[in-house]
Amino acid sequence: MAVPSGSTSLVVVFAILASGIFGQRAEADPRAFFVFGDSLVDSGNNNYLVTSARADAPPYGIDHPTHRATGRFSNGYNIPDLISQRIGSVPTLPYLSPELNGQKLLIGANFASAGIGILNDTGIQFVNIIRAPLQLEYFKQYQRRVSALIGAEKTKQLVNNALVLMTLGGNDFVNNYYLVPLSARSRQYSIQNYVPFIISEYRKILKRLYELGARKVLVTGTGPLGCVPAELAQHSRNGECAAELQKASALYNPQLDNMLTSLNNEIGGHVFIGVNTKEMHNDFMSNPRAYGFVTSKIACCGQGPYNGIGLCTPMSNLCPNRDVYAFWDAFHPSEKANRIIVDQIMVGSTKYMNPMNLSTILALEPSKCYVLLLCFQMCDNVAIECLFSSSS
Repeated sequence: MAVPSGSTSLVVVFAILASGIFGQRAEADPRAFFVFGDSLVDSGNNNYLVTSARADAPPYGIDHPTHRATGRFSNGYNIPDLISQRIGSVPTLPYLSPELNGQKLLIGANFASAGIGILNDTGIQFVNIIRAPLQLEYFKQYQRRVSALIGAEKTKQLVNNALVLMTLGGNDFVNNYYLVPLSARSRQYSIQNYVPFIISEYRKILKRLYELGARKVLVTGTGPLGCVPAELAQHSRNGECAAELQKASALYNPQLDNMLTSLNNEIGGHVFIGVNTKEMHNDFMSNPRAYGFVTSKIACCGQGPYNGIGLCTPMSNLCPNRDVYAFWDAFHPSEKANRIIVDQIMVGSTKYMNPMNLSTILALEPSKCYVLLLCFQMCDNVAIECLFSSSS
């Protein structure tokens, strides 16, 4: 506020929060968090299923606070856990967990299931997994359960205001199209035609998620599929990435971004946020030492070349320091790598987050506080009072 030369000014600023003397506002409802997808974000649903896609035995969970296998395909925390921490919440429980009831429902739920893909025939070798349509059906069921607890209108608000993470796509390549030579899908489609097909199917899933009330959805792309230890073990002679899978991810990720843009334009808002996990992985895989890793090719836990054969078991090779390995097992990042990814989700540029990062999304929302700003200024002995107020 400009002050004329020679004037005496006095500026007093008060920021009165929710319990201030000028106004009062009820505490904002806690933000719920919902997770959908595959093993990269499964926090233990598959523990309750008869399936081979499980992470329920050591050394999985070796660095988790419990030091026990939790069903996460990680040595410790996975991406949903770390996002929960960054938004000031506790990790969401698996939807199939008997502990998910009462007030814990209001925190949200994790519906993800290791092995699934966009297509229902992805991961058929794992038999009993929660495929995408069933995850969405469970989301409907969840809303009915919460409605019985807090009422339909508050449930709608809780879902509309929630943060959602969706991670699908990688398995549609590694556990479908490229699972075996001359797979059914590779005989049906060239890779150039397969990618648009699964993108169109993914669009249906995301549109259904929107119809069920989701309004803030982080949608991850695939990482550099051909560079994970499992693919290096099968296809690499000198540490080079598997060309066919790299081509697949190079086709998939831009088409996913275009689809999200189209869907947002149709809806009329930034509902779906693209998370470029390929670029995030590429940073620490191309220059691992810059991020404190000794290797981005060899898994910490596994067997065979690059420790890339099979999953991590009690009989596997196990590195003594998980923080210096970019990969925990043949397919999944270590907790430290997950932390790097979540850092970019929170504050990354548009190179990583399109059209905005999670911190921006949260900052654009109404404040949880009720703020009154009072200022007084003496200008040539004339008192000017201004009042600004802001509330959510």
